Amino acid sequence: MAVVDNVIYVNGSRAASPASLEETFDLRDETGGMAWVGLYRPAPEEVHAVAQEFHLHPLAEEDTYKAHQRPKLERYGHTLFVVLHPARYMDVAEKVEFGELHVFIGPGFVVTVRHAESPNLAQVRRRMEGAPDTLRLGPEAVLYAIFDQVVDEYAPVVAGLENDIDEIEDQLFERDQSVSRRIYELTREVIAFQRATHPLVQMLKHLEQGFDIFGVDVELRHKLRDVYDHTLRIVERADSFRALLQNALTVNSTLVAQRQNDEMRRLTEASYQQSEEVKRISSWAAILFAPTLVGTIYGMNFHNMPELGWYYGYPAALVAMVIMGVVLWVVFKRHHWL
Repeated sequence: MAVVDNVIYVNGSRAASPASLEETFDLRDETGGMAWVGLYRPAPEEVHAVAQEFHLHPLAEEDTYKAHQRPKLERYGHTLFVVLHPARYMDVAEKVEFGELHVFIGPGFVVTVRHAESPNLAQVRRRMEGAPDTLRLGPEAVLYAIFDQVVDEYAPVVAGLENDIDEIEDQLFERDQSVSRRIYELTREVIAFQRATHPLVQMLKHLEQGFDIFGVDVELRHKLRDVYDHTLRIVERADSFRALLQNALTVNSTLVAQRQNDEMRRLTEASYQQSEEVKRISSWAAILFAPTLVGTIYGMNFHNMPELGWYYGYPAALVAMVIMGVVLWVVFKRHHWL
């Protein structure tokens, strides 16, 4: 059974805890109290039974059992349909887990449908039951408490994301190769968090616009405005996280490009030094080749070779070797090969 809590409240106090939805419907009519039905991942037939009793709009009914709706606030006559995306930060995985909560409020009833573990609606019930003066104000008071709980549960998410961003800033200058991937994944989480929180601002404004039309209690108006202020701060923090991550991605790209440039410069310098060494070796090889060539030619000892019987042949050969070597040395020196 998807019903996790099923209570009738009369004048702000728990009057009964029916065992079935049918009993809830009967007691609500008998006592004239407020029914608060809490469902967790209900089947379509369970949603349909509640919708038939409280005359919920078919489109809202369909949205509820299909889930995967964007945060929104829609009014169908005297029934208000609200979709919220609560979130919680998973410390071990360093991830943000998003849920989905549907809330129906109307004359004498509240229906909450959770499609995830958060928010903690049991805590909301305890808070409201501990404040009968507020609970006596009816379904609008319960909606305020739910909004307040969802926004309060965003605070640990903000703290967790802020800590992750601080760690990324440390990783940026440690040449951690995984930082780019982490920035990308965290950016996706921040964008999802923005999608969950940004619509709340407009939703709370719409509720405020209906204060006079639906005669909302003055104290409840103050409480809802307080939730609105908290929501604005959460939204501003989420926006700042997006900007910080964009800056971190830019800085990381700059650092990666700088490291690549440094590596290219080192490779260029190494290539230049290698080229200089090749020039020196080639120059000396050419200088040594000149006397080797002369010595090799005159070392063949053929009978008909010129200058073999010349008295000054040997000194002339030595002088020629020296002159050729000096000339080559001067040429290579002028061209900065030596």
